[in-house]
Amino acid sequence: MIVPVRCFSCGNAVGDYYEEFKKRVSEGESAEKVLDDLGLTRYCCRKTLLTSSDLVDEVMKYKV
Repeated sequence: MIVPVRCFSCGNAVGDYYEEFKKRVSEGESAEKVLDDLGLTRYCCRKTLLTSSDLVDEVMKYKV
């Protein structure tokens, strides 16, 4: 799955926050704090980033 550019519910742009979010969470910072620092306060936008997973590498294993 490619990271959504916009929130599915409200249409707010969230795609540009994904790399920063992923980097900081992988370094051990809590997801709640990272989302607050990025300024994502709406629950729908937070859900979009929290539930997005980068599956491109997994899908590439199964070439046709």
